[in-house]
Amino acid sequence: MKKRLNFILILLIFTQFNILYAQYDRQNEKSSDTIVSDAQLTDSQIIELPETSNSDLLNQLEKWHVESFLRPEEDCLDAQTNPNFSDAVYEKRMQSLPFIIPMDYNETVRKCIDLYAGKLRNKMRYIMGMSYYYFPMMEQKLDAAGLPLELKYLSIVESALNPVAQSRVGAYGLWQFMLPTAKSSGLEINSLIDERLDPYRSTDAACIHLKRLYALFNDWHLVIAAYNCGEGNVLKAIRRSGGSRDFWEIYPYLPRETRSYLPLYMAAAYVMEYHCEHSICPVMPDFSVSTDTLIVERNLSFKQIADILHIDEEIVSFYNPQYKREVVPGSVKPSVLRLPMKNLYTFVDSEDEIFAKRFGELLAYCEPDESGTGGLENRKEKITHTVRSAENIYTIANLYGVKVQDLRKWNGLGRSTKLKAGRKLVVHVDNGGLEHTVPETDAKTVDNKQNTALTATTQSVATVSTESSAGEAEPQYISYKVKSGDTLSGIAGRYRGVTVKKIQIANGMKSTRLRAGQVIKIPQV
Repeated sequence: MKKRLNFILILLIFTQFNILYAQYDRQNEKSSDTIVSDAQLTDSQIIELPETSNSDLLNQLEKWHVESFLRPEEDCLDAQTNPNFSDAVYEKRMQSLPFIIPMDYNETVRKCIDLYAGKLRNKMRYIMGMSYYYFPMMEQKLDAAGLPLELKYLSIVESALNPVAQSRVGAYGLWQFMLPTAKSSGLEINSLIDERLDPYRSTDAACIHLKRLYALFNDWHLVIAAYNCGEGNVLKAIRRSGGSRDFWEIYPYLPRETRSYLPLYMAAAYVMEYHCEHSICPVMPDFSVSTDTLIVERNLSFKQIADILHIDEEIVSFYNPQYKREVVPGSVKPSVLRLPMKNLYTFVDSEDEIFAKRFGELLAYCEPDESGTGGLENRKEKITHTVRSAENIYTIANLYGVKVQDLRKWNGLGRSTKLKAGRKLVVHVDNGGLEHTVPETDAKTVDNKQNTALTATTQSVATVSTESSAGEAEPQYISYKVKSGDTLSGIAGRYRGVTVKKIQIANGMKSTRLRAGQVIKIPQV
């Protein structure tokens, strides 16, 4: 009972939690939301709100790792209002920060500090809690790459330390990589895995990208701006300013949303360092921040791990968000599995039992693709994607790791980026070397996991197209993640021609009972 009351309190604290910013292609999409909307303000006084700041709130709060924040930090004096300080105090504090990157103070930075320490102070409590898990790893990798450790604060501006953050134009993960930048930085993206969602691999990629930008600009302020809008836009702003390489002088020539990016970074770093002075106390994580990895060389379902280790599937997913289908594809190549230390030893002791558990049920449809050695073109899998509200051609292309021009060609699309919700698109994706086929005899018993990028956190709308040996199409399904309060009759009522009985048959269910977080198949009629 006490734990439930604490959880309700946390929900109240984080009633407006979401992603604070996203790196995305500014040539395709631009945010128009602003924190200050007074028409009399000049551009230098306007701070851009992150374009994803109000999206998908309920799903954010239902995530396992948010639910696991149940302990306020002890010996911390918290308050709901932000104390007032003079400009002289702010300036002195900024100059006292032991950073390599210069920390400026001006009116714009002050407004950003007021945002984080005022309107967003409840979000900062959560972010500070998440930093206990992510920042030690980031600091280690930044240090190994010879980069300033304070660059870790970029991830706050990018994703609010949400490991599965997704922008509306398809940037993913802690560092909000778009597809081209991710691939050029060495990240693997196919229908099995998206390493943009892997905190460790994406941080490696962020280090590579930041070093590349610093080699070009030799100025950290310009590097941070270019991380947001691309080096092309920064170089253009430099030319338009007459050749200046000072951020504040090229400020008026940058994309409007990028003008706020460096001040937001400085403000986030300041609040994280001086949170006690602003009476902001972190909400401490109640999950294990001590983890380790082992190498898996056979296919392994998250369900197998959860069943034998007696842990929630969402725990496995939280520590391994890069695996799209909740399958570690060890048969394709040796793959990393991350678990809390206390569970890792149990895994090693029970390894044979884990791999054998429900293998025929969970992994019989995962077969090594023998054509995988023939190149990517021979590893294509045909997916049917149903467009969701607010999706566009860029988000879908980034979801599956394909090019926008290819998506247009496969579906006869014009130049418009907008797509009507409910429209079905054909996508040819790299299957990652593992075919996902459902034998005809097992069609009603095998859980045919669909090919979406965030099956652990979002409702799937993709269906896998297969054909039987007789040439007839196998039944197609939509995967649906059950939310708290859902009933079979309520879910069935959302889909034309679908009944409770049809859902039960599709999922081999004998009762109508549902569990929040359970993924069920909805037959397409």
